[in-house]
Amino acid sequence: MGLRTFVIRRFLLLIPTLLGVTLLIFAVMQVMSPVERAALYVTSEKDAQRATAEIIKKYGLDQPIHVQYFIWITEVLGGNLGWSTKTHRPVLAAILEKAPATMELCIFTLPVIVFAGIYLGVKSAVNRDKFVDHVTRTTSIIGWSLPSFWLGILLLAIFFAYLGWFPPERLGTANLDHVLSTQTSWIDYTGLYTIDGLLNGRFDITVDAIRHLVLPVVSLTIQIIALIVRVMRSSMLEALNKGYIVAARAKGLTKNEVINKHARRNALIPVVTLTGMLAAGLLTGVVITESVFNLNGLGRFAAYAALPPPDLPAVLGFALLTGVIFVMANLIVDIIYAYIDPRIRLG
Repeated sequence: MGLRTFVIRRFLLLIPTLLGVTLLIFAVMQVMSPVERAALYVTSEKDAQRATAEIIKKYGLDQPIHVQYFIWITEVLGGNLGWSTKTHRPVLAAILEKAPATMELCIFTLPVIVFAGIYLGVKSAVNRDKFVDHVTRTTSIIGWSLPSFWLGILLLAIFFAYLGWFPPERLGTANLDHVLSTQTSWIDYTGLYTIDGLLNGRFDITVDAIRHLVLPVVSLTIQIIALIVRVMRSSMLEALNKGYIVAARAKGLTKNEVINKHARRNALIPVVTLTGMLAAGLLTGVVITESVFNLNGLGRFAAYAALPPPDLPAVLGFALLTGVIFVMANLIVDIIYAYIDPRIRLG
């Protein structure tokens, strides 16, 4: 089976998987009262002030369950995730507003975690039970063991409060207005200040935005890199004991050729799985990190929505988004699997 055929099959399997996600969310909705469910169909402040009975009738909340599901999924596909009672705007609009901060954090954090984790994992495996191996494992475990809120506060105390190097919160609208005081033209291309600064020719804004990202990126890297290191080390040790590695050494290949061209490539598969899940987790928001560093992203938005009294439309909208992102992450992981190891396409 070719890679193209494999990808098409995986895309077709995506449909029932996403259907299952929507059915699960819809099943959770059924424990809510019709009055609570009515908020899931509101799209404006004006709708929010309408009579609940009118909304129930309009969206078939008094109809059989299959009719309710069809109406709900139609609204979701049309972009209607309901009305957020805490942000006083449509849930989708609130999510799109918070997404850039989380995406920017993910863009800068994930490559550092993955490439540094793979490098350290390979080094640790190749130098098994040597000084490099002991130091790598010890430091990574210590980093993983540190409470995220404590580590974040410690970094803020040292690098912001004491040294004054890195500000904690994301470059916000007020800061942007101040920075742009000498230039009125600004086009918001992506909502990512690091990228929009480049596209607008304002490199000072890009640099300033990166300064705001340094501490949360460092905090997440210290905490998460241990996972990549340990999985890569274990997988690499297993690969180094395979028969084809012994044969490669017997043919006279150099140590670097054996490690980089043969062992590391086959050891990457478990890391690809872990990386996909880490990416999905970062994209759906890191609650504690965003809260400590005052990043107005998806994780902080979800935590705020869940506080009593809960903003049910926002919580369910975030849950639906999370499900879709993890399903898509698994699809991408499967495709990378097939590229790394062609034998998987035959399964």
